[in-house]
Amino acid sequence: MSNVGRHRCRSRRRVSTQCNGGLMTDIIHGSCLCGGVRFEVRPPFIRANHCHCSRCRKHSGTAVCTQARVWREQFTLLQGESLIRVYGEGEGAVKAFCTVCGSSLFGGHWPHGKQVSIRMGALDDDPGIEPQFHTYVGSRAPWDHITDGLPQYDSAWFESPAAPTSSPAST
Repeated sequence: MSNVGRHRCRSRRRVSTQCNGGLMTDIIHGSCLCGGVRFEVRPPFIRANHCHCSRCRKHSGTAVCTQARVWREQFTLLQGESLIRVYGEGEGAVKAFCTVCGSSLFGGHWPHGKQVSIRMGALDDDPGIEPQFHTYVGSRAPWDHITDGLPQYDSAWFESPAAPTSSPAST
């Protein structure tokens, strides 16, 4: 693949455009705070969401962990594999972070799952996707009030999701 240029999108750094068998493919770049871990993602993303579970809150230090997923084949770790530490293996979704700067990078079943769950804050470029729903709103912090109108699910979201737990206006 040869790099054929860069372009801007919505006043944010967009992506490299690569030629793949005659088709143009955007590449989304990502990294940790110190730059020791770098990766690339080839869209499209499967989905993006805000997770309110207690593990994501503790790992991120915020009300939610905002993440986007791609298939393993769309993800390339460019550098820093030895800097990534995984916490919580065997306890559900893992939390993968940079051991130098502490940046939260990946979750889900890192590094062996079929999908890669990427912390959207680690993306350096506009991914072209925004969060589509909230998960684990049943365990959100008492001070966390969701006001954006996105669908809300009491626990995990599945391919055939049930109805949202409540109307966003009622929370």
